[in-house]
Amino acid sequence: MVRISYDKDADLGVLKGKTVAIVGYGIQGRGQALNLRDSGITVIVAQRPGGPNYDLARQDGFKPVLAAQATAKADVSILLTQDTLQAQLYRESIAPSLKAGKALGFSHGFAVLYGLVKPPKDVDVVMVAPKGPGSLLRSQYLEGKGVPALLAVHHNATGKAKQIALAWAKGIGSTRAGVLETTFKEETETDNFGEQAVLCGGVSALIKAGFETLVEAGYQPELAYFECLHELKLITDMIWATGIQGMRKRVSDTAKWGDISRGPRVIDAHVKEAMRQLLREIQSGEFAREWIKEHEAGRPTFTRLMQQDDEHLIEQVGSRLRSMMPWIGSDSRQRKAKVSK
Repeated sequence: MVRISYDKDADLGVLKGKTVAIVGYGIQGRGQALNLRDSGITVIVAQRPGGPNYDLARQDGFKPVLAAQATAKADVSILLTQDTLQAQLYRESIAPSLKAGKALGFSHGFAVLYGLVKPPKDVDVVMVAPKGPGSLLRSQYLEGKGVPALLAVHHNATGKAKQIALAWAKGIGSTRAGVLETTFKEETETDNFGEQAVLCGGVSALIKAGFETLVEAGYQPELAYFECLHELKLITDMIWATGIQGMRKRVSDTAKWGDISRGPRVIDAHVKEAMRQLLREIQSGEFAREWIKEHEAGRPTFTRLMQQDDEHLIEQVGSRLRSMMPWIGSDSRQRKAKVSK
């Protein structure tokens, strides 16, 4: 059974008198840095000058420095840049400043699990992975609430790695909601699988397949867009708030019957086997090696596939229809502004 820790299980005093470096002032970095600072922790921000995140950090009252400087001063360095950037950043700017007894933190285990980052054995290596974007982490903290998180210990060099991770989780507000213990391996593999099979890859492919099926059958693309993409938010919001059965209680009986009798015909045994294959590729490291190789080659396939989908009919139709619904455009701009912070 999963172990869950709360405020009472964490001692923020573990980080008092220490300096925490937030490396990367992006989506997660901003939320975590502000929450830790408001929790009374000394925080320094590592962010290269010349970009919007650097300016934002200054606006928020930080004095951002380079990663090497931040790590040299910090007792705990939390690396929150993109996975593909972490190897070079760690090698050039962080590793030289890591001393025995210090701690290195992550909010995703990809770089450590697949060897992009190889921390020395004499430093603590921990993970606190909030299950929500930095903007939500921040807003919930300000309301006296929290976003649940995952916690893992990869190296326990000092014997206090878990206490450090729990203090970090408390400092960002996650122990208010609950922190679930896991491992770097489990967090990374389930996260990658969820993105590929359901949250991004699976949903995107399902939407496009449904849209294409209706259009190819002669239905208007605009109606296909509404039925296969636009109304998806109504359903996912209900699932998010009340679960699958909760959603079913809130739709028509015709929709219920179509769900329970036809859904398994779409997502059948063949789809589940394809999902198992995706999971095998993640577990073996094949996906990680492919992605790292693609990145190092300049992302040619990534760029081509993204451009291909930019030109898909569903994007053209969607852009036109969304312009008819100003409440969506306004809401989207607000969300984008919050996420960028």
